[in-house]
Amino acid sequence: MSNPWSKKNPFMSMWLSGANSIAGSARSRMTAEGKRQAASLMTAGANEVANFWRNALTTPSKKKKR
Repeated sequence: MSNPWSKKNPFMSMWLSGANSIAGSARSRMTAEGKRQAASLMTAGANEVANFWRNALTTPSKKKKR
């Protein structure tokens, strides 16, 4: 007599395959979005640093007297 718990279940196999496919798709979308956000934050940070040093190293313009 064979053990019923060790038999293959084709329906469970199909269900798990589909679930794994959905999980992989969601994981790849989240990873891509995270990379996009990280890239935009790095660009914004670099712009902030560049603006700070540009303003710090340039002399302020003199205002005209009336």
